[in-house]
Amino acid sequence: MSLAQQVSSAFSENGSLAQAMPDFRSRPQQQEMALAIAEAIEQQQQLVAEAGTGTGKTYAYLVPALLSGGKVIISTGTKTLQDQLFQRDLPAVREALKVPVSVAMLKGRANYLCHYHLQRASQEGRFQSREDAQYIPILQSFAEHSQTGDKAELVEVPEQATVWQQVTSTRDNCVGQDCQFYKQCFVMEARKQALAADVVVVNHHLFFADVMLRDEGVAELLPSANTVVFDEAHQLPEVAGLFFGEDISTSQLMDLARDSQMAYLSLAKDCVALSEAVPPLEKACRDFRLVFQFEGSRMPAQKAQTMKNFDEAFQRMLETLAALTAVLETQAGRDPQLEKCWQRGEALLALLQAWLKGNHANLVRWVEVFSQSVQLHATPLSVADGFGKQLNAQPRAWIFTSATLAVKSDFSHYQSQMGLLAAQTRHWQSPFDYGQQALLYVPTGMPEPNSSAYAAAVAAVSLPVLQASRGRAFVLCTSLKAMREVHALLKNAFEELGLNYPLLMQGESNRTELLDRFRSHGNAVLVGSQSFWEGVDVRGEALSCVIIDKLPFAPPDDPVLAARIDKMNAEGKNAFMEYQLPYAVITLKQGAGRLIRDEQDVGVLMICDPRLVDKPYGRRIWQSLPPFKRTRVQQEVEDFFAVINGVS
Repeated sequence: MSLAQQVSSAFSENGSLAQAMPDFRSRPQQQEMALAIAEAIEQQQQLVAEAGTGTGKTYAYLVPALLSGGKVIISTGTKTLQDQLFQRDLPAVREALKVPVSVAMLKGRANYLCHYHLQRASQEGRFQSREDAQYIPILQSFAEHSQTGDKAELVEVPEQATVWQQVTSTRDNCVGQDCQFYKQCFVMEARKQALAADVVVVNHHLFFADVMLRDEGVAELLPSANTVVFDEAHQLPEVAGLFFGEDISTSQLMDLARDSQMAYLSLAKDCVALSEAVPPLEKACRDFRLVFQFEGSRMPAQKAQTMKNFDEAFQRMLETLAALTAVLETQAGRDPQLEKCWQRGEALLALLQAWLKGNHANLVRWVEVFSQSVQLHATPLSVADGFGKQLNAQPRAWIFTSATLAVKSDFSHYQSQMGLLAAQTRHWQSPFDYGQQALLYVPTGMPEPNSSAYAAAVAAVSLPVLQASRGRAFVLCTSLKAMREVHALLKNAFEELGLNYPLLMQGESNRTELLDRFRSHGNAVLVGSQSFWEGVDVRGEALSCVIIDKLPFAPPDDPVLAARIDKMNAEGKNAFMEYQLPYAVITLKQGAGRLIRDEQDVGVLMICDPRLVDKPYGRRIWQSLPPFKRTRVQQEVEDFFAVINGVS
């Protein structure tokens, strides 16, 4: 029986999936997608596949992947999705198909407890808080009893706890085979299991970090893989850009200084020069941060280099790093930890010098300022060439799937970004009845989106809609500034009108906790920015309205975007139509996709931006959205909710 026949049989009304899963229903779109993936696997082709929400794309790629009999790597957009796929979806499909495939999950090393650093942290006792010290016995017990060492399994220690930085390893501070705990190492065990498994689940950051750095185990997996599947593939261009470029942060220099001081205290107390070389580097890093005023700012290297004291502060960083590295070299033979610090110093010195010279034509140099650190980036204008080398290294199937890859069924933007010009492309509409389930509302009378009064106008037109929906809404903003303004305006309005809808805002706590609170309230309004545009699944009445403040065009002052626009325009292309507009459409589709998550969901998508109607390109945008019924009349929105809420 061919792979296509096996796949058809599995998805049939009386097939193995239906027999094993009481809730399974065969959908034509899902079966067609699974057959297209089966063909791509057999022909070792590249396939770019967009499947609307509700198609069931996870099963559509898992079934042919598991039945194919070859080694499969599945890469997901986030670690949360990675855990869900490994713990829920993969076991369910494997059990249904009765296929004897072995599966494994591989994450970046920072996700695994490190015996060496746990022991060092316990002995040295230098913790940032009392809570961190109290977590140590829990971590020690976890290290003794855990099979995986994956911190996601240890719920007693929050993922945000600062102690994790002290008890996990990085590529920089892992001592490798010289480690006394090498045979017990959770990272090495995870890699060993991944090498032996038929199906391995990774995430995009890990995949590209490894492709570039050859550090995390994926590079060893790739040669034997017959199929690579990227789920949430719309995230790949941005993730790939992070790793095909070169970055260095002052926090890396501060970490080196801290680890060098630790090494001095525990291994080289007779080398006073080592201790003396650390404070000047720490001061130089702090002084370099003080060159920049505002946290969150991003600027081209050329602009940064004209700032007062930039050159002087940068040179001081170089000099103090070189001085520390020179001392470390004299001590490197004493212990693997000291040798590792010396190697890190050499590598960081080379990165700093290379960034300053900036003589690579395809890399855009820019600066990003955080509250405590500065990151220096060199980002490629295009990842197509770099990724293309991976695609063509040896014959295998490459599957790229997401609900948002095309602009009005046109994949050319995504294909050109990723170097997938030879790929097959397919598109399947969602099985949901959007015309009956949802309403797209674009209010009238809105000011221009760059107007200073825009946030107030968004809050004003949202208020009657939020009253009609009885809360139960996401308000998605395109910037943190807009998010804070709209939240403050709604808070005042709720108090004045006596509305008792719980009002939540991104940043008040982590995303998981906020979503739990949102679901449990049942009538909450959550004002969010980038974190809530994708990867969020709230089904049922708790989310009946999604309000979007603006079309999500990338900020024009973004240094990488500006350089890409200049390059495209210089080549005679229309950067707006070929790059900026497709980016906005794909992002908007993600935000809109939060509303209808299953066949029972109903609700209103409200897009406040008048450009959706007033500009010639607006038609192209809304035609890329699901086929909602559309209106510009507020009363129709109120009537829609009245029907939902059973009000006559």
